[in-house]
Amino acid sequence: GARFFAVMSVNPSNEVLIGPVTMTDISTPGSVFAACTASGRLVRAYSMLQGAITVADCTWTMEVNGIAVSGTAIVDNAASGLGLVTSLDLPNFRVNEGDTLEWVSAGESSTAAVADFYVVIRV
Repeated sequence: GARFFAVMSVNPSNEVLIGPVTMTDISTPGSVFAACTASGRLVRAYSMLQGAITVADCTWTMEVNGIAVSGTAIVDNAASGLGLVTSLDLPNFRVNEGDTLEWVSAGESSTAAVADFYVVIRV
C-alpha cells in the first residue's frame, strides 16, 4: 500500500523537522526513539497513521532523555485511516543536539497499525 515519507529539512523559519520515526503498531503500548539532530525548542510533534485503528482512540506523548514533555495527543479511531495526521503543540521544551527523543504510545486502540512520528524544533 501507499506510504508517506519525509526527511529532515530546515525551512526559512528556522525550524528543523525530524522524522519519520516508525512505530510498527501504535495499538500496542510502546516507544520509538530518535536522536535529536539540532539544539533549540520543541514546537510541535505529529503522528501519521499508515492504516486504521479500531475500538478506542489511542494516545501518545513525548519524552526527552526520559523526561515527559507536557501534553497528550489523541488519535481519533473514528476518523483513522491511511494518512491521518494528529498533532501535539509542545511547550517550547529546550532540547540539545544528541538528546534522545521518544514517542510513547499508550496503545489503547485495537487493530495493528503502523504510525510515523515527527517533531519540529525551532533553532
